[in-house]
Amino acid sequence: MPQRDTPMIFSTHPLHPRPTAMLAGHGDLVIASAVDPVTLADEARDADIVIVRANLPPVLFERAPKLRAAIRHGAGLDMIPIDAATKAGVLVANVPGANARTVAEHVLWTSMALLRKFRRVDRDLRQKGWLAGRDHANDGNDLSGRTMGIIGFGAVGRNVAAMAANGFGLDVIVNSRSAKDLPAYVRFASLDGLVTESDIVVLCCPLTPETTGLINRERIARMKPGGLLINVSRGPVVDDEALIDALSSGHVGGAALDVFVTQPLPADHPYFGFDNVIVTPHMAGITEESMMRMGIGAAEETLRVLAGDLPINLRNPEVINHYRRRFPS
Repeated sequence: MPQRDTPMIFSTHPLHPRPTAMLAGHGDLVIASAVDPVTLADEARDADIVIVRANLPPVLFERAPKLRAAIRHGAGLDMIPIDAATKAGVLVANVPGANARTVAEHVLWTSMALLRKFRRVDRDLRQKGWLAGRDHANDGNDLSGRTMGIIGFGAVGRNVAAMAANGFGLDVIVNSRSAKDLPAYVRFASLDGLVTESDIVVLCCPLTPETTGLINRERIARMKPGGLLINVSRGPVVDDEALIDALSSGHVGGAALDVFVTQPLPADHPYFGFDNVIVTPHMAGITEESMMRMGIGAAEETLRVLAGDLPINLRNPEVINHYRRRFPS
């Protein structure tokens, strides 16, 4: 393959027009033809920068000798094998907070939709008529006055808490790795205390070895009868089998699930069989506005690296010496 005269900026997905325009003239923007591991590793061979919205295979970093940085289009870093990137001398960066408010709006929207039985109302209104749909209102509930427990208090969790407490009058309790610097309108609780006390449990934590399986059968059993579970973190945080059993028994009153262990979610998955489960295709953080913000953030980091600077949101600082040996100033 001929040597490129300009840098190659490889993106796993198309970018919003604003960041696309920002990158014009600074490199050749190449969009992946598919997002399977083989295709990504093959098509990124000549990349100087990879902008990430799909899981990258570790082998990609072994096969891309010019690669300077893998930049996450968003906050979660589980799509980037950081150990492989660091071993190869590649910078890893992300765009924290760019879609946090968007995700928080999704949490409040799905909370209200579950409490007001929206799926049942919509289904019966369309299929059985006005009165059949309206009848579900008798079993609906207000959002205000309830207790919301938020697990994970990063940018998303903080936005959810602010909206819930200040906009809807909820009592908000949180659990995070640190109980420091909490706003006055929330209170800290242990994990078990949070799931026991909350009417709505919201998962906003990153996927780590510690959070994998965090919402297991024991913690689901501790939830209030009829309590709601909302997951905007990552699928493996929840034990699917335990949640399905609790939905079937009625112990869990409903769930809003945006992320899953297997994505796309198989069409025959049991979650689709519950009319008190809202299933969305990993879109809680996606709107036109958030895509613009995340894309601009990724483009800004890309331009910094191409100019010889380090990313502002560098997530593997231990790589700097290796990186500088690969790309001397």
